Parts: sequence; C-alpha cells; structure tokens
Amino acid sequence: MASIGDNIRMARKQKGITQKVLGEMIGVSNTYLSDIEIGRTNPSIKTLKKIASGLEISYIELLKDTE
Repeated sequence: MASIGDNIRMARKQKGITQKVLGEMIGVSNTYLSDIEIGRTNPSIKTLKKIASGLEISYIELLKDTE
C-alpha cells in the first residue's frame, strides 16, 4: 500500500525535480519534504495542497491507495 510520502516521491520524480526545488517552489524546507516522503511526519492538508500544486496534480492523487 502506498503512503502519502510514497505518492509525493513518485510524483516528484516523475516531474524530474528535487526535494530542494519543490521545497523552494512551495515555501517549505527540503528536510521537511524528506521527512514527509520517508513517513517520519505527515503534512497538514494545507501543506499537502501546496505540494500537489507544486507538482501540478490534484491533492487527491497524493491520497490514493493510502490508509
């Protein structure tokens, strides 16, 4: 089962951008993005929407197949 972090990582890599670039685009640190991607922390809905916007996808896509 994919986690939110797995979905973010996959979408980010498909776009060919680094955590640093995505972080700069949406105003969060690459360390925070890393923590989300590895499952150390979960993003707020507001942050999830920012991430989705930076990745140019719906935040719903980031929630798919997660429990």
